[in-house]
Amino acid sequence: MKTNKNQRKMIQFAAAYLLALLGIALMAGGMLLPPLGRIDPTVLTAFGEIATFAGAMMGMDYHYSNKSPHGQKGEEEEA
Repeated sequence: MKTNKNQRKMIQFAAAYLLALLGIALMAGGMLLPPLGRIDPTVLTAFGEIATFAGAMMGMDYHYSNKSPHGQKGEEEEA
C-alpha cells in the first residue's frame, strides 16, 4: 500500500504527539505513584524520558521538513 507525502507526514506527526504524551504520562506515573509490581519507578521514568525525546525529535523533523527554504510561507501554510 502506497502512502502519499501528506499521509506520511500526518502519521509522523501523530506518532510524535503520542510518543511525547506517553513519555510525559510515564514520567509522571513513575514519580508520583507507588510501585504496584516489580517494575521499578526508575524504569518507567527512563522509558518516559526516551519516549518524550523520540517524540520531540520526530516533531522537530516534522517542523523543519515542512519549513520552506527561504523562510517564506509555503503553499500548505497559506491555505
